[in-house]
Amino acid sequence: MTWAKELEELRRREALAEQMGGPDKVARQHSRGKMDARARLAALVDEGSFREIGKIAGSAKYDANGDLASVTPAPFLFGKALINGRPVVATADDFTIRGGAADAGIARKMVQAERMAHELKLPIIRMIDGTGGGGSVKTLEQIGATYIPAVPGWGDVVTNLDTVPVVALALGPTAGLGAARTVASHYSIMVKGLSQIFAAGPAVVDGLGEAYKDGSTSHEEAKERLGGSEIHTRNGVVDDEVASEAEAFARARHFLSFMPEYVGQPARRSLCTDPVHRREDALLSLVPRDPKQVYSMRRCMEMVFDSDTVFEIGKHWGRAAITALARLDGWPVCVVASDPSYLGGSWEAKTSEKVERFVKLAEQFRLPIVHLVDNPGFMIGREAEMAGTIRYGVNAMNAIYRATVPLASIVMRRAYGIAGSAMSNADRYQYRYCWPSGDWGSLPIAGGLEVAYKAELEAADDPAALLEEIRERLAKVTSPFRSAERFNVEDIIDPRDTRPLLCEFAVLAWRKLESER
Repeated sequence: MTWAKELEELRRREALAEQMGGPDKVARQHSRGKMDARARLAALVDEGSFREIGKIAGSAKYDANGDLASVTPAPFLFGKALINGRPVVATADDFTIRGGAADAGIARKMVQAERMAHELKLPIIRMIDGTGGGGSVKTLEQIGATYIPAVPGWGDVVTNLDTVPVVALALGPTAGLGAARTVASHYSIMVKGLSQIFAAGPAVVDGLGEAYKDGSTSHEEAKERLGGSEIHTRNGVVDDEVASEAEAFARARHFLSFMPEYVGQPARRSLCTDPVHRREDALLSLVPRDPKQVYSMRRCMEMVFDSDTVFEIGKHWGRAAITALARLDGWPVCVVASDPSYLGGSWEAKTSEKVERFVKLAEQFRLPIVHLVDNPGFMIGREAEMAGTIRYGVNAMNAIYRATVPLASIVMRRAYGIAGSAMSNADRYQYRYCWPSGDWGSLPIAGGLEVAYKAELEAADDPAALLEEIRERLAKVTSPFRSAERFNVEDIIDPRDTRPLLCEFAVLAWRKLESER
């Protein structure tokens, strides 16, 4: 006697699950330019590696004889898979079933996915498309009562943030719990024109009255104007914006390639074919002599780090600092770099928030930090004060001082004030090099000469000539070589030596990190 009949029923139930919300709903999903949940899982992970868990879970209906008539699958899929040959938990919301709403699903399924990640020490990727919340107003009538909100398993979401890499891809309109699940991640992505994130969607906002409307002429326009990627990748809610789902999958895979599988495991070195001792002549002229001229920090990064390994994160927000993952001689590192083309590199509130978050990521996953410094200070002025710039700035500085991973700083030009002192922890050994273009101090001298020498200038027969004389005199005093004489800076280097020296740092940094095991 065999179990052929039961296996036949299993195959039937699996086939019903693969229909998702049915042909019409799946076709509607595709007509919106969106992939369905199963296609997304197949596209994200290594080919053929996805093993689904809980495939036949759902809401079933039975006929008068107690035989299965139909099944509405749970609108949440998950399983074990491989990405870059390494095990992960891969999840996807199914928008074809009640818009991915949790009231059509089984709460335990989502909880088990989150729990699997931290208990088995596996990175988790969430592909979010829908509300994922507690249901609609109609649900309350069906229940017959309301309830105080609670999120089953949110403690597992928090635990994952402390223990494994978490990646979230918003791949459609996400509101409420869906939005929260997107934000509760280490790296998040939206697809331009396809993804929106709301605390509450346009229909709910419209119910608050005319004051909350923005003149949108269609529901699609309202979604974009309320919570599109152009909003949330500029305010720091989400890290990055991409043009397509395929690009979102590629970036998720790329991010994970830099990460360990869990906190406590060292990240992996990759094969490096870029010569460690490569010296770029273009670095000699990168920083202009005129302090008012800007230059491309991203160009510097491409010349210094392993070729084609710079992976920038959060490009559109906190723009005075560039944050990126990169490699040096194959070793993964976190990079914080000033961007003198935005606000002269001055850290405003959002920049400081971005730096703080990124340094914490480096500390959590034990990645060395390289800081490329050209920082004239915290942003000043009334708007900066109203934004609480100094609080966010101090938080960023505190994160750098709390970090215990190795940090190397390259002072390329300016390092002024408290922000300039946040380049590294001065209470530890400072692994630091300075370029001959270095310019540092408690405040920019050029902006304070007229005030400092006010009496002498007012008494001078030729104030302009005296001011120029003072400038020339102080230019000699502020030479970086004067600082080096007193060992206030460790070494001034030929800019072309930056890559070889940073590769040396990477080797020593990873020697230390691997000793922690």
